[in-house]
Amino acid sequence: MFSKRRITAALAVAASGAAFAQATPSYESVNLGDTPVNRGRAGGAIVSSRAYLGSDERRTLLLPVVEYQWASGWFAGVGNGVGYAYSPRAGTQLGARLTLDFGRQESRSSALRGMGDINPHPEIGVFWNQSLFEGFFLTTSVRIGAGGSGALGDVGLGWAYAVTSQTRLRVVASATLANSSYMQDFFGVTAQQAAASGYAEYHPSAGVRDVRGVVGVTHAFTPALALSASLGFSELRGDARTSPLTRDASSPRGVLALTYGF
Repeated sequence: MFSKRRITAALAVAASGAAFAQATPSYESVNLGDTPVNRGRAGGAIVSSRAYLGSDERRTLLLPVVEYQWASGWFAGVGNGVGYAYSPRAGTQLGARLTLDFGRQESRSSALRGMGDINPHPEIGVFWNQSLFEGFFLTTSVRIGAGGSGALGDVGLGWAYAVTSQTRLRVVASATLANSSYMQDFFGVTAQQAAASGYAEYHPSAGVRDVRGVVGVTHAFTPALALSASLGFSELRGDARTSPLTRDASSPRGVLALTYGF
């Protein structure tokens, strides 16, 4: 049975990664090991990303990384949220999870002046990961709750390859679709916001928010100590791209993390 103590520990792990989740577009996929075992990792990461989606300002932060997975299927952490994964057969993961959308603060950038804050909201979601062939895999997830009533759907196709016994390469191409409520919250401009900010009123429709590509390499110095580096690039699409708030539709992102497994 999943005890109260384990639930408390899982929530604590997720909370400790809050800053990391704010710095990068997160929760797009659930990354778990192939075999459910008791294991975790902790460390730090240097993250370089945009101030907000569509910004042309960069932010570089040093942030914590914490993840834990139980053999029972439960997991918690910075990148995955808190949830449960079920594997009906080898190579298949189905599950549900709780994540947190951190919203957007007006103080983040002068470009957001007059737009007001988007408050943090919990997200409820489901996911499906499927191994395909020759190292290829599919990831999908649905999250509901961003901005209050926003809904996001994520789909990705990736490839993992063991370069050596200590070094692994991972390449992923993915896209995120958003409903009209999410698009209005994060890329739209209401009449009240237009009066306060000087932007033209804008009401975006549901559609593809962005497409992304990421290349990552992980090298294990020891069975416990590992260094991971990833370079990603995202491109806003559709109504997100033409929003008055979008100063740069293209966004590179880099992460360098050192973690210790336990």
